[in-house]
Amino acid sequence: MATHNDDGKKGEAIAKAFLEAKGFEILDENWTFGKAEVDIIAYHNKTIIFVEVKARSGNYFGDPEEFVDQKKQQLLTDAAEEYVYLVDHKGEMRFDIISILFKKGFETYQINHIEDAFWNY
Repeated sequence: MATHNDDGKKGEAIAKAFLEAKGFEILDENWTFGKAEVDIIAYHNKTIIFVEVKARSGNYFGDPEEFVDQKKQQLLTDAAEEYVYLVDHKGEMRFDIISILFKKGFETYQINHIEDAFWNY
């Protein structure tokens, strides 16, 4: 498996534990719709949160969250609309990004939770 896949899987596990520690209920992981994959779907304070996790072993080319471009945002929005429809959710929803920057290999990391990171309407 490629190193970036290892970064991603480890990052998703860290993000899930981080959200659970903050009281978020994890509804789904790696949920797909069309070409989109939502890393984590969580529920907190009557809100469904669609979380994109970006993990990198360095920020030489930019911080991890900078890699959630307009195309990715649109794919996630389309997937979120389908998910909300399927579960018949009538409340609020939002999109968060959790970026994880690994340091010294995988020994330590910096986590950044960006709430309400984008909206495509």
